[in-house]
Amino acid sequence: MGKTKNKPLVSIVTPVHNGETFFAETIKTVCEQSYQNWEWIIVDDNSEDGTVDIINKAIKEQGDRIKLVRLEQNGGAAKARNAGMKAAKGDYLCFLDADDLWAKDKIKEQIKFTKEGDFAFSFTGYEFADEKGKPNGKIVRVPNKITYKQALKNTTIWTSTVMFDMTKLSKDDVSMPDVKRGQDTATWWKVLKKIDYAYGLDEVLSYYRRSAGSLSANKITALKRTWNLYRNVEHFGFWKSAYCFVIYCFNAVKRRV
Repeated sequence: MGKTKNKPLVSIVTPVHNGETFFAETIKTVCEQSYQNWEWIIVDDNSEDGTVDIINKAIKEQGDRIKLVRLEQNGGAAKARNAGMKAAKGDYLCFLDADDLWAKDKIKEQIKFTKEGDFAFSFTGYEFADEKGKPNGKIVRVPNKITYKQALKNTTIWTSTVMFDMTKLSKDDVSMPDVKRGQDTATWWKVLKKIDYAYGLDEVLSYYRRSAGSLSANKITALKRTWNLYRNVEHFGFWKSAYCFVIYCFNAVKRRV
């Protein structure tokens, strides 16, 4: 693991598949981070558009701290993220989805928060953005800390806000299960079975881009995904799943202000 002038190396992992529409903007938000001791492992999940050309252009500009891993077959987000984590060398590990954006001080503020608290697992608040990446004022607030049991009923931890201290966790701890949807949430639960808490920094440091036409479909997909995780990943019975699911739905509505 590497350090420069006592600044820990931060590994960023991003899976991307046919992301040419938005990915150049995502690249810009990483390259313009105020904290600069990072490596970025971008895993191309067998894109068929101009995504790889965009990545190669960024590599020419930024050098070998951007690393491209190419998968020969489209395997989905879990396999792509796991391939990226395998190549990561940082003291800290972050995730960034290919169409999302970070505030300029995202890494700086979160690594300060995580180091000062000596946390293994942290996450931050975020704001929704429209298809053009413009924040729309819908902010998700996060709790100061959350346990496994609480996280089952409150999926407030969003992938592009997570930071792991890899001096406290192993790559096996954070490897993602190969499920079609919700592998990120399942991973947070997995880690929280090992440690007591994940800690929340209630500041908007990331922006979740989504198109207006996909909102209803996204909500339905999220409901199905969470139910599937209870039943087929955590292997809960029907009534325990239903209990967690009702509270999850309530919290999903409440946290959007």
